[in-house]
Amino acid sequence: MIKITFSNLSDRNKGIAFIILSAFGFAMMSAFVKLSGNLPSFQKTFFRNIVSCSIAFILILKHKESFFGKRENQKVLILRSLFGTIGIVLNFYSIDQLVLSDANMLNKLSPFFVIIFSALMLNEKINLKQSISILIAFLGALFIIKPSFNLDIYPALIGVSGAIFAAAAYTCVRALGGKEKYYTVVFYFSFFSTIVIFPFMLVTYTPMSFIQLVYLIFAGVFASMGQFGITLAYKYAPAKEISIFDYSNIIFSAIISILIFGTVPDFLSVIGYIVIFGASLYMFMYNKKLDKAKK
Repeated sequence: MIKITFSNLSDRNKGIAFIILSAFGFAMMSAFVKLSGNLPSFQKTFFRNIVSCSIAFILILKHKESFFGKRENQKVLILRSLFGTIGIVLNFYSIDQLVLSDANMLNKLSPFFVIIFSALMLNEKINLKQSISILIAFLGALFIIKPSFNLDIYPALIGVSGAIFAAAAYTCVRALGGKEKYYTVVFYFSFFSTIVIFPFMLVTYTPMSFIQLVYLIFAGVFASMGQFGITLAYKYAPAKEISIFDYSNIIFSAIISILIFGTVPDFLSVIGYIVIFGASLYMFMYNKKLDKAKK
């Protein structure tokens, strides 16, 4: 009998394991955010980030690293934190208003926006096949959004906006490369977000029960699992090799939606999931083909 341990896994399989763990973490975060009930998005964001900030703080102390990074990286760190903060607030709003798996799938449009922002901010060229995949993904999003001339689509549009800001944040992380430790980046973002959100949280604060506070703390714990998981995943393997496995988040979210909230995505949303996943799978296979051609 062959004993399989984590240390025996290839770097690619370690990356896959961490990105699936991250997907589960973010799915559970979304569930606890939704379970916390009718609280302002600013309040949910504050408590979610103060937990992540505390965990990153402990890791920095343990490794004796910088809390706020190098001076030359401050502009990118601030932009990453600003875009990420706006993205979280918008994402939490859409989680409250939509079926959980719908909200998370709209958020998973961010990799396609990363391609666009990388072209605008990092001068990376977009080729024809990437352009086609972006258009197909947006077509899939329309099945989930179900455009109509009324306010019913407002939460879905907020969800897409959250994906856009998340993509801008990820592009900044990409620009940082390996210039900063992952826990420094997480602490900087979480600390920045906590400080910026605090006055908005005070203005919109709604008294909450003990169980709501517990739900928000758990949201922060699982958010940290998601953040650190995806950072470690990309440490072991390139995004183009393992990013497709991040879509396991939608499977986790759909199961949670059914078991906890008793909601099932409608037929058009499922079509949208398939179309967006298909576009992602196409880009995944295309990137692998490019890698083989370069060898």
